[in-house]
Amino acid sequence: MRGWWQDLTDLVLPAECGGCGRPRTVLCPECRAALSGAAPRRVRPDPEPPGLPVVHAAAPYEDEVRATLLAHKERGALTLARPLGTALAGAVRAGLGHLRLPAPEGLSTAWDGRLRGGNGPLRPGVGQGRAPLSGTGPLLLVPLPSSRRAVRARGHDPARRIALAAAGELRRTGTPARVLAVLRQRRAVADQAGLNSRQRLDNLAGALEVAAGGARLLASGGRVVLVDDLMTTGASMTEAARAVRAAVAEIHPYVDVDACVAEAGEATGERMTEATTVDTDRTQGAWEMAGMSGVGDMICAAVVAAPSDSFEINRN
Repeated sequence: MRGWWQDLTDLVLPAECGGCGRPRTVLCPECRAALSGAAPRRVRPDPEPPGLPVVHAAAPYEDEVRATLLAHKERGALTLARPLGTALAGAVRAGLGHLRLPAPEGLSTAWDGRLRGGNGPLRPGVGQGRAPLSGTGPLLLVPLPSSRRAVRARGHDPARRIALAAAGELRRTGTPARVLAVLRQRRAVADQAGLNSRQRLDNLAGALEVAAGGARLLASGGRVVLVDDLMTTGASMTEAARAVRAAVAEIHPYVDVDACVAEAGEATGERMTEATTVDTDRTQGAWEMAGMSGVGDMICAAVVAAPSDSFEINRN
């Protein structure tokens, strides 16, 4: 009810700019330019958690952008969802070049043979009526979930609302997209305020899961973009990626989740053991020989904003 009431009052009462407070405008031209005026860029927190997918952000989290996000999230300025969604859609587009799509549909003879490792038996669960990740469906925007307590307190789910606006903008500009809100919290977590990056990772480890039936929806689409309004340390995004990889691996047991995480760590400069590197190379090589890519290659992430020092252009 609170959300409906806010929608009605936003239509009736004079609005003020969510970024600077200028009256009678949802977002003034200057604040809109701060939000979406520059090209989205890749962001990498320091330290970068192993398993974090490639993340792009539309703008630095400062000044007018920070005020706009807080107005939408904490003060219920719901009309800001559209410009925030437009900014998020730009970050999503910037990340699409990092997604590798598998070409075949169904298990090909070559794919079957390579999974057998020559003339040996199939690995458990492989080739038993399970088709590879298709990559043929619409782009799937998966918002990071808020706790039920936070949703009740705010009267809305900010990330999901922005994701819906972003999907609409992507469709309007020719990219089929839909929101798949399948992530949920499986246990309570402590307040993240005051925790450092390592403590946040520990606090969130294993905290998210994909809802029943969500894994098949994720696997049928193939291209997954995790989305949120803000990324700081990357702990939440890393846990969301882990949950998605684990869920898809249950549908496709030939997907090596550990190898996906190791490959992501290698891409971000994290050190790995020799054994992990060998396993990663073997798994990735099998996917490439079959003309396919692993689930780790089919996940990227996009956010509206991130701290300015996490933008690659600002890092040495």
